Amino acid sequence: MIFHVITLFPEVIEAYTNASILGRAQKQKLLKVRTYQLRDTAGNKWGKVDERPYGGGPGMVLRAEPVIKAVERINKKKSRTVLDMPKVIVTAAGGKLLTNAYAKKLSTLKDVIIICGRYEGIDARAKKALKAEEVSVGSYILTGGEVPAMAIIDATARQIKGVLGKFESLEESRVASHEIYTRPEMLKIKGKLFKVPKVLLSGHHANIDAQRSKKRSKPK
Repeated sequence: MIFHVITLFPEVIEAYTNASILGRAQKQKLLKVRTYQLRDTAGNKWGKVDERPYGGGPGMVLRAEPVIKAVERINKKKSRTVLDMPKVIVTAAGGKLLTNAYAKKLSTLKDVIIICGRYEGIDARAKKALKAEEVSVGSYILTGGEVPAMAIIDATARQIKGVLGKFESLEESRVASHEIYTRPEMLKIKGKLFKVPKVLLSGHHANIDAQRSKKRSKPK
């Protein structure tokens, strides 16, 4: 699987995806992350990719042309047919919420193009022309789409066989709790003793799973 990320800050994406589990997965050729500098398709000598919004308002908007040209360059290099076009995603606060189920669907695709939003967003005509799907990682606003892009890649990569090493590492596929413990059995912090729950020390797997399921489903 190949992720193509169009961004103003390729170094941000590369630093994260070349490290740890994602870096190892790339070395093992289980996935690949390619970045593309949006300014390369600016169409002017200054690399300017933004303009003021029509109708007024604060901030700037990413122009449609550089975004569309960047996607066209990716597709041209691959000599794609109409039926072989990759899915195009735009990171946007108001988009479809990223879930494990969505990530699992993405993991079955060969290529995914992610366009990182910036400033006030991307000219809506680019999204329409590319038939792009807007995806959000939560109901909050970030300074750019790089963090959401990395979240999409990370969540999807975990669904690819071999990336995590073994099936048991996929938390959503086993009984897991939001409360986990490790050694030592007792911790003394500021005079107060904190202990590991007795059930986790019992060796009784059915009771342990029941406890973890209870903690996982308990409302906050």
